[in-house]
Amino acid sequence: MSYEVESKKVIPIRENIFQMLPASQPFVDYPYNQCAVVGNGGILNNSLCGAEIDKFDFVFRCNLPPTNGNVSKDVGSKTNLVTVNPSIIMLKYQNLKEKKAQFLQDVATYGDTFLLLPAFSYRANTGPSFKVYHTLKESKARQKVLFFHPKYLKQLARFWRTKGVDAYRLSTGLMIASVAVEMCENVKLYGFWPFSKTVGNIPVSHHYYDNKLPKRGFHKMPKEYNQFLHLHMKGIIKLQFGKCET
Repeated sequence: MSYEVESKKVIPIRENIFQMLPASQPFVDYPYNQCAVVGNGGILNNSLCGAEIDKFDFVFRCNLPPTNGNVSKDVGSKTNLVTVNPSIIMLKYQNLKEKKAQFLQDVATYGDTFLLLPAFSYRANTGPSFKVYHTLKESKARQKVLFFHPKYLKQLARFWRTKGVDAYRLSTGLMIASVAVEMCENVKLYGFWPFSKTVGNIPVSHHYYDNKLPKRGFHKMPKEYNQFLHLHMKGIIKLQFGKCET
């Protein structure tokens, strides 16, 4: 074990942490040609976008959303990378104690996917993120764990702040859409809609699977969506606004 001095405190650095990081580039076909980023917005309900989404070379998803059953016709089922908010591990899966089996069953529906976690963004996120890594490894699961580099997230927040997104915390959707633009030649976004009604004044749930709203003051979804619109108009990304053609 080695040590590092930070703010006059001696902090142990465990060597096994570095063994958790991939030894080489995990994305073998990088850069990808056609990528889909699937948000969790209720705008996906009855969109019939599932078949279109599943045709992409690489599909990103956010925070362990359901993809099996009846929803697959609208959201697809293909998943190459899915983010995991550590709060989900703590609250929904009780830090992988009593609900460890449920967690393994849920992530198994994604097949050979990468689970991406912000292990080093906040101190409270580190323990649950490491727990996910060890749980999947001990269970010999097919899914692999990746961690956001803390400097990347810091620089990403700084970049979007210069564009007017001065939120307390960037949404997972904006983070992963940013990653997709860096990894892919062509990016299309589905399920991104921060409003409670469609342009036709029809009510829309916050998520396609529930109507649970985010904590007040954490994110600035309309400002983020405004940036997506700018990128769409410049041809950098494409936004799917309504139903897909069948």
